[in-house]
Amino acid sequence: MGTIDIAIFIVYIIVVLGIGFYFHYKNKDAKDYYTGGNKMGSWHIGLSVVATDVGGGFSIGLGGLGFLMGISGSWMLFTGLLGAWLSAVFLIPKVISEGHLFNLLTFPELLKRKYGARVALLAGIISFIGYLGFTSSQLLAGAKLAVGTFPELSVNKAVLMMGVIAVVYTVFGGIKAVVYTDTFQWAILMLGLILIGIPISYVELGGYEAIVKVLPDGFLSLTSVSWVQLINWAVTIIPIWFIGMTLYQRIYACKDEKTAKKAWFTAGLFEYPVMAFMGVLLGLFARVGAEQGMFLADGFASATAMDPEIGLPLLLKNILPAGLMGLMLAAYFSAIMSTADSCLLASSGNFITDILGLNSQNNKNIRHSQLATLIIGAVAVLLATLMKNVLELMLMSYAFMVSGLFVPVIGMLYVRKPSGKAALWSMIVGGASTLLLTFLKIDIPFGFDPILPGILLSAFIFYLISKQSRDHGIFTA
Repeated sequence: MGTIDIAIFIVYIIVVLGIGFYFHYKNKDAKDYYTGGNKMGSWHIGLSVVATDVGGGFSIGLGGLGFLMGISGSWMLFTGLLGAWLSAVFLIPKVISEGHLFNLLTFPELLKRKYGARVALLAGIISFIGYLGFTSSQLLAGAKLAVGTFPELSVNKAVLMMGVIAVVYTVFGGIKAVVYTDTFQWAILMLGLILIGIPISYVELGGYEAIVKVLPDGFLSLTSVSWVQLINWAVTIIPIWFIGMTLYQRIYACKDEKTAKKAWFTAGLFEYPVMAFMGVLLGLFARVGAEQGMFLADGFASATAMDPEIGLPLLLKNILPAGLMGLMLAAYFSAIMSTADSCLLASSGNFITDILGLNSQNNKNIRHSQLATLIIGAVAVLLATLMKNVLELMLMSYAFMVSGLFVPVIGMLYVRKPSGKAALWSMIVGGASTLLLTFLKIDIPFGFDPILPGILLSAFIFYLISKQSRDHGIFTA
């Protein structure tokens, strides 16, 4: 990268950090820090939601899917649209008024009101661990992008660089800094993809005929994906819209139910088709570049020898002229940090509110919140240095949270007298079974992900113990 690119990127970093420091002086207590005082509007929240959900993991991960399977990989984010719209209809009306009335900061606090303290504590632990892993996946995504652009960097050095930037402004600014930097970063990302990345890649690769000539069969088809893969994506991604701490924080941050619903419908449309097709298309272009021998100077003679997730940054490095590389790098760092900051804040909120049980109305607790965010961020950086695959780490974090929390949340919403004991054991069985199946690498029939039997076992335990509790008049943990 030349001097112009580096200067552009430095200006971008200064603006992002500046937003964080600005809102540092606007936060009065932990409620301001985690939910923005319940006064935020739909446009900023909606963009923040989609920026968080798509973010770096899906941006780099979708690029990897486009590299491996073409535009059929876009179906992954169709499940994001479904999740956003389903939660707007079925979740938001049931939780936002209660969140505002009781000044809630996290979704385990809702579980506490329905099931009791032990259930809320376990939910907080599961969510905390899940979002810690998810934060790490975003930092790893940023590291892969940086290494592809700056070959002299190691992955660990790149992780440290990304971690410091994302952690600093999140620690100081809280949810307001996260949401407003997300809006700014989303604008940068869209500008980079629509006006720079896609059109220049298309021209540099030789246009439609040259692209089609080297692509494997099925890469331009939407049907080159199995029904098992679609179900795996659906059961992993759709439920996260009902149990994600980052999403509950934004529901609570909205002014009212109408604002929250509008934000969620907006986020869904940006997920699919907008980001879905742009992400896989750039990955597909990277595959074309690899097949054309564009990456020979980088040590890759063919696509088969490459990590699919490194193809996209290598493509950008080889096709973008001075000045535009800086803008495009800022665009992808925007995607990465807009998710990392939200997940970091969610994990911090779970730790402070649900695990330690500190009072959100105590002004001193904003310092505790900032300290927790800093420490958790450091742990996330360390974890990121130990992992290799962005999408694998991200989906594993999703699976752990969903299998443990989805069934109790549905029970909270729709069971008239939900059993705390049933919720507690369904969380333990669901989360533990998914982890065991994953780490032991046990094959599931038809190729389903371990999350599916985890959810089914969780549902069975919830039903069985709920029935016993009704028979004996027991409803709390």
